[in-house]
Amino acid sequence: MDFYQKIALICSRIPKGRVATYGQIALMCGKPKNARQVGYALRRGLAGEDIPAHRIVNARGILAGAVYFDTPDLQKLLLETEGVEVLRTDEGWKVDLKRFGWDNRLEDAMPG
Repeated sequence: MDFYQKIALICSRIPKGRVATYGQIALMCGKPKNARQVGYALRRGLAGEDIPAHRIVNARGILAGAVYFDTPDLQKLLLETEGVEVLRTDEGWKVDLKRFGWDNRLEDAMPG
């Protein structure tokens, strides 16, 4: 399984109402220094089109916004429909990772 396939698999396992970070996904793919490559893959569709990319945020819980989505608020709206509280901060829209972060193990993400 290549890096992009692993990204797709792991992202597809993030439950509704939870978020993960780019770094968390990279770590689970076995490439802990490749968080930016995870973001690139999701933005370019390299990991597949049916990936719940709205559930991926940066290490501080900040949403990607218009960088990855058609409109600046689309990621926020998708998360809110799943019950994730998104707050406005000086940094941008933010999710509380302690409350909504995916507390996972590699075994939770890999096929069983």
